[in-house]
Amino acid sequence: MFQDPLFLIVVVATLAVLVILMIGIGGFAKGGDFNRKHANRIMRYRIYAQAVAIVVILGFVFFRRMGG
Repeated sequence: MFQDPLFLIVVVATLAVLVILMIGIGGFAKGGDFNRKHANRIMRYRIYAQAVAIVVILGFVFFRRMGG
């Protein structure tokens, strides 16, 4: 399965969402100036990354079901 390029794209997209989420949660926990300046932007990036990850996952499932 790790030789499948589409699976690797799914893993990268999922990890990107995780990294963005951890940065956002860390900013909320720390608070202060960083949180005030960047919290909304980071969470927007997370939503965009999640949307991309969902599309890639659905594409992976679709192509696996088609037998590709």
